[in-house]
Amino acid sequence: MVHSPITPYSDAGKLIQRLGNAGLIPFVVLAQFMWIVTPEAHPFVAIALSAYGATIASFLGGIHWGIGLRHNAPQRKLHMVWGVVPSLVSWIAVMMPAYAGLPLLALLLVACYLVDRKTWPEAGLRDWMTMRFRLTVVSTLACLLGAAAT
Repeated sequence: MVHSPITPYSDAGKLIQRLGNAGLIPFVVLAQFMWIVTPEAHPFVAIALSAYGATIASFLGGIHWGIGLRHNAPQRKLHMVWGVVPSLVSWIAVMMPAYAGLPLLALLLVACYLVDRKTWPEAGLRDWMTMRFRLTVVSTLACLLGAAAT
């Protein structure tokens, strides 16, 4: 049985893009809430945005484990090592005050994109880099705007 690759233009690819875009909703909503909620609710929204950013960064690291676990994975060691970095940095960022942790998460999201830009093409994922760029821009800006509201 031969499987055709999932591309951004296939039915599965369109679903992946819709899900990726939907994943931006918490970033956008929580960043906006950081500016409009009452002072009593502000810490809750800040930790919600930080936790969501950390979850997404950890997910991005997990993708590298998925790539590295493939039988013919190029740069397997890099994928496996880098795969744990976002989780560790995210954990630190969530424990920090939002004014410091959210910028760290923004920096981490950019770092994840830069690593993906270097490694995904070799893993056969070049077609997904446009989507990755868009998701990175919005999520990074959300973290920075959230931090600015602290």
